[in-house]
Formats: sequence, C-alpha cells, structure tokens
Amino acid sequence: MKRIFTIITILISLSLIGIIVFQISWLRNMILLQEDRVKQKVDEVGISIGNELKEYKASYMPVPPKTGTSNIFKDDFAQGLLNFQTVGARFTTRELYEKIRRQFDHAGLKDLKFEFVLMLDNPRNSSLGRIERQTSNFVKAYEDKVNNYATNWILIVSPSGSATENLASDEVMIIVALDWRSVVIQQLQLRIALAILFTLIIIAAFYLTVRTMLRQKKLGEIKNDFINNMTHEFKTPIATISLAVDAMKNERVLQDREKIEYFRGIIKEENQRMNRQVETILKASQLERQEVELNLKPLHVHEVIKHVVDNFALQLQEKNGHAELLLQAENDLIDADEVHFSNLVNNLVDNAVKYSKENVPVQLRISTQVDGRRLMMRFEDNGIGMNKETVKRVFERFYRAHTGNLHNVKGFGLGLSYVKTMIEGHHGEIKVESVLGKGSTFVIHLPLKKA
Repeated sequence: MKRIFTIITILISLSLIGIIVFQISWLRNMILLQEDRVKQKVDEVGISIGNELKEYKASYMPVPPKTGTSNIFKDDFAQGLLNFQTVGARFTTRELYEKIRRQFDHAGLKDLKFEFVLMLDNPRNSSLGRIERQTSNFVKAYEDKVNNYATNWILIVSPSGSATENLASDEVMIIVALDWRSVVIQQLQLRIALAILFTLIIIAAFYLTVRTMLRQKKLGEIKNDFINNMTHEFKTPIATISLAVDAMKNERVLQDREKIEYFRGIIKEENQRMNRQVETILKASQLERQEVELNLKPLHVHEVIKHVVDNFALQLQEKNGHAELLLQAENDLIDADEVHFSNLVNNLVDNAVKYSKENVPVQLRISTQVDGRRLMMRFEDNGIGMNKETVKRVFERFYRAHTGNLHNVKGFGLGLSYVKTMIEGHHGEIKVESVLGKGSTFVIHLPLKKA
C-alpha cells in the first residue's frame, strides 16, 4: 500500500509539472505572437501616416506659413520654402500628433504612448546621410531612459508625377512607440489571468488529492490501532469471565456459597468494565456528531479537583507518588457541566498516573491562578513525556503514542480528544508542553463566571 501511494504521488507530481511547463510555454508563445502583431500594427500605422502626409506634400501652395503657428521646423532653409511648402511647415506639432494618434486608435492601440520627430534634408543633397545622423541621435536618446520601444522610420517624399516632384525637400518622420510590450501584456491580461487561475486550480486539486490520500492512509492506521487496542481491552475481561464461569462449574465451588459469590462478583465487575469501555466508544461517536449537550451551571473548580485527586489516592500510593495542590486562584467559580468537567479533570490525572515512569514515584502538581478574566489550571507530571510528533497529534481522536508491540498502557486514545472537546465546549483552550523523558504540562484557560 505504501509503495502504491508513493508511485501515485510521483505520477501526479510529474503530470502537474508537465502541465505547468506546457502552460508556461503556451503563454510565452502567445506573448511572442501578440508582440509580432503589435509591431505589425505599428508598422502599418507608419505606412498609413506616411501615405497621408505624401498627399499633402504633392499639393502646390505658394502661400507662406501661417503667422503665429508653432511649426516643427526651425531650419533656415525650411523658412525659405514659400513656393512648395513642406509637411513640417504646413502642420503644427499638435496637428501632426493628432493625426498619428487617430491612426493608432484606429489600429486598436489606444493605450500606446509614442513620440515622434520630423526632420528635413537639403534638396540639393540627394544623400540621406545627414538625416540618418540626426535621426540616429534622436533614437539613441531613448536607449538610456526607455527599455521597451519600437521605432518606425518614414521617408516622406513628393509622389512621382506630382507638381512638387524633385522640388520640395525630402522629410523623414520617426515614430517611437514607448513601452509597447506593456500594451501587449495589457491586451493579454485576461488570458494570462485565466491561465494562472487554472494552473492554481490544478495545483490546489493536486494538493487536496495528496492530502486526502494521506488522510485516508492515516485513518487506516488509526482504524488498525483502534481494533488492536479494542481487542486487548476486551480480551482481559472476557478471559476473566470465562475462567470464573469454568470455576463455578466445579463441584467444590458449587458447594461453597462464599466462592460462588466471589466469582459472581468478578463476573459482574468485568461486565461493568466492558460496559464502561462500550460507553466510552459511544460517547466518542456522540462527540463526533456533536450530539452532546452541556448543562452549564456555577461550579467551583477547586472542589472538583480535590474530589478527583481523592479518588486517585490509592493509585498514587501504589506508585509511591503524591499530588501537590497549589490552588491559589482567588476566584474559582466558572459556568460548567459538572459531569463532563469532572471527567476531563479525571482524564488528565489518569494520564499522569498511566504514563508515569517505571519504578519512579509519580509527582503530580496541580495549580490554579486567575489570569485576567480567565482561570488558568496547570497539570504537571514527571512521566515519560512526549516527542514533538506526539505533542502535535495528542488531541486527535484514537491517536496513541506508538510503543512497538507492547500494550502496557490501556485505553482507546479517546481521553485527551474528549478533554479538548469539552474544554472548547466550555469556551476555553488547552495547550500542552512536553519533553520526552521528563514529563508533560497541560495548561487550561477557562472563562470565569461573570459577576
């Protein structure tokens, strides 16, 4: 069973890793594809704006630039072009920006930020060397301050066959798309979010599957331990009753009234013992279904502790031990169910006796004190103690510390689970501190009765 569980866990883990790897690969490819689409749209915008501006450049306009406008050109040569106006002389910076903005919006890139420059070359110089030097300097200015940018170079010349062909100066416009990858992520954010969500769902399903398998495995172990414990608990009284019944068949015993009464008493005592064990199991079942109702009424804790310790006097004497009571709480009145509260105190004292060291006198110290509006009780013993794993699970139902094949401690592992349930039912809390080989300390806080 353990081997099958390991194989299943490994297979599920490999499947999960494979799914995550493919998911990441799919996201990466999707982002790269969307980046190409955005780049293509930026290029298409550049072509569209270039064609639009070329149409303006082809027209014949002998009127000089409008006065009072902020033209994009400050070049002396550009100011002399009166017969054939350039694009930079005809439009202001704001007008050019609006034209480019409309093109980007039409292409579905409303959130894309951009900057642009329009530069003029001398018509007497057919080489674009000066333009390339100027535009390259413009682009380099972004390298230090912008990580993700895309440039689009647009050569604006007079159309072939137009009135301004070979007469008007050539112009170059550079459009710089800023943070275009952010636009890509923004356009894909819903798909990315869904991919991450479904990946997290798969991881959560894997976690719940493994957790359920571990829980089922633990429940199987608890079931086996419970069956073994129950077998041992019922084996002794059944054997005792069987021996008593066989003895009563003896003719000498039948003629001795005292012996018959003696064996009848043994049978009755062992029968009551099995009934108590059955009641313990049924009570645990009721607690699990939350069918137990508490009858809360004012109760003095010190009186309950003294009564329980008196009942354990003989067991403590058998182990040469004693219980030290330091009941220092000035107020010990709480609202509690007398029966269940007495039982939980009884279980804690019983644990101190059962889990004591061999040939070592039991030293049990019970102390109380007021902690604000709560009553604090401490049960300290010098028993065998618990390791860290046992401390974590000591309040689990049916859990008992493993002692190998030995069955030297009686019980079903229900005592401390019952204690914790009753403490929580009284709106309190319980903590345990323990060192293996040195003993354990149970600390209980319960609300005091309101005045």
